[in-house]
Amino acid sequence: MSELADNWVKYLRAKNRPPPRQCTDCSCDLATDIAWPAFLEHYSGHDVQYAEDFDTQEAGPELPPIESNPEAGQSAAGTDARRGNKKLRSPSRDSPHQPQRSRARPTTVDEDFKRGHSTTGGRLWDPNDHTPSKSSGQSTPAASRQPTSAPHSRDAPGDAASVSAMVREPQTRPITHQQLVPEVKGIYAGLVMVESKCIEVDNAQSANKADHQLSFEQWQALIALHRTLLHEHHDFFLASQHPSASSALRRLASKYAMPARMWRHGIHSFLELLRHKLPESLEHMLSFIYLAYSIMALLYETVPAFEDTWIECLGDLGRYRMAIEDDDIRDREVWTGVSRSWYTKASEKQPTTGRLYHHLAILSRPNALQQLYFYCKALTVPSPFPSARESIMTLFEPLLSSSATRLQPIDAAYVLVHAILISGRSRDRLDSAMEEFYALLDPHIGRTTKKWLESGYYMAISLGCLQLEYGSESNVLMKAMSLRLEEGDVAMKEDATSESDEEKTFREAQIFANHTYSIIIRRWGDMNTLPFLHATLAFMHHMTAFPAAMAYLEADFHWKLTAVMLNFLKKSCKFQPRMDGTEFPGPKNELPRPLPEDYAMRGLVYTQEYFPANWFDNDKIEEDERYFELPSMVDERQERILWLGRQIARPGKWLTWDAESGEFGVNSDYDVELEEAPPLPSSRIA
Repeated sequence: MSELADNWVKYLRAKNRPPPRQCTDCSCDLATDIAWPAFLEHYSGHDVQYAEDFDTQEAGPELPPIESNPEAGQSAAGTDARRGNKKLRSPSRDSPHQPQRSRARPTTVDEDFKRGHSTTGGRLWDPNDHTPSKSSGQSTPAASRQPTSAPHSRDAPGDAASVSAMVREPQTRPITHQQLVPEVKGIYAGLVMVESKCIEVDNAQSANKADHQLSFEQWQALIALHRTLLHEHHDFFLASQHPSASSALRRLASKYAMPARMWRHGIHSFLELLRHKLPESLEHMLSFIYLAYSIMALLYETVPAFEDTWIECLGDLGRYRMAIEDDDIRDREVWTGVSRSWYTKASEKQPTTGRLYHHLAILSRPNALQQLYFYCKALTVPSPFPSARESIMTLFEPLLSSSATRLQPIDAAYVLVHAILISGRSRDRLDSAMEEFYALLDPHIGRTTKKWLESGYYMAISLGCLQLEYGSESNVLMKAMSLRLEEGDVAMKEDATSESDEEKTFREAQIFANHTYSIIIRRWGDMNTLPFLHATLAFMHHMTAFPAAMAYLEADFHWKLTAVMLNFLKKSCKFQPRMDGTEFPGPKNELPRPLPEDYAMRGLVYTQEYFPANWFDNDKIEEDERYFELPSMVDERQERILWLGRQIARPGKWLTWDAESGEFGVNSDYDVELEEAPPLPSSRIA
């Protein structure tokens, strides 16, 4: 079946013209015809009308656009597919789904572009062999351009010298731009024809009834068709991004959205067709995922110009593979880790893209706190992913409906508060959920100790996002930041007789965040709470630049507790913290080592101006080491918190700084009596 598809591509490239628009002798419906021999006979026996010829000027060829260029590739759905109890297996080497090359080039291409492959036989070098003679490694004449060693037999003892002779590197000649133009023309002609067939067949099969099942031969034909399209895309990228290609030729892939077309028509639409035919299509889906993954990995290595796209596509393929795994939990965990690794790499390259955090949220199950954090971040970045508001309901719905869950009581109570405030449902349960969380929080931190470091910044970030209503445009803080309202504008709103629903939701979220902050900050000397305090003060530091936002926040924030905590940290420091200047307290004369919560806060709308421009440029830190907690990070985190406190204290409106005593204080409006005083710094908890 693949041979027939390859012959069709060869036929198209022999024409060396753009794709046909219509058949002049008859009108035929190709969408429902999967009999490829008839399809090939039909087009090989008819005259075809072609579009305008390519422009072969030096500026580069202008490829004819297809009827509709898709936008950026849609991410694959992560819904778990239900299937029968069928044993999963990887495709064998003899499987017809394995990648095969089907390369036929236009006959008009200069012969210098075609490169042969030398075939050599032999065995490994043996120290007992005789020293090879100088005449044993001679190559063929230069006219052949492909020097090869003379054939020999492993069993011939007299040929030991010939066997161990070193073969010279084959001669190569550079490829010119004039050679690449017809090459790209031929590839694109075959690509568009195969792409059109894929679109027609996928649409036709998707329109069929659910009970309509394809035969094994039909599935084989569909996989061969999509494999051919992937190979055509691969060759197009290699030719158009060749070092000898002109800038105009290199721009063609972006101009005609070739990466998005490859994902949408070559992979995603067919995977969705396979997913809807489960469990009957399970083996075919597994084989096609492995095929697509290998080609995407090859493009990731060979075409770095679109590296960001390949990384996200590899994550999507890993998520598809994870979603259909029901039999072996170890395989599911492996593919979950593979997909998470690719998405994490993509998010580090595009930290303000919410779509990637949405995918990571799906992969975070059953860690409810981490899942909530990723959903919050997907909606509270400069480029949010609106669909995350619907996806987050899969986390909220069991709690809102009082269904049984496997969550820990503290996680269930925390997520339930978010669910009530964001969805607006079950408001009668809000107070009880808050009280339950308050009662469980302090003992939970004491039990988990260092394990709460990660949970701390997840909770602080999600509380900041909650006060922003997950980036909602109607949120009072989001309005203040986007419109840069002044404090007088807020005063006019406070004179209104009734509080709006948006302000009421914000007040409830603010009460919850502030009370949680007061419980955690009272754990004097517990260094495991510092990531939470750091992320919270980073949020407040950003808001101090917006008077209208601070008009909503300043009255209820615990400034006195914050001042006492800062003084406690300063006295417990065994070094002189850098906190007086406005410069970010990073390392000097060496690459920065970000804190784990720095990576977690990166990309949020309220941390865009917090980190220096090159803060995350240290590529010597391995991906799996970025969230490791090192002993030296305790002092660095203390210094960062003190620096944030000093920046907030500069206006003197909330926190204050006494240069003579070297202590923090508060404005007289917030100077309240505390119920308890912190212990001496010597009681610090490690």
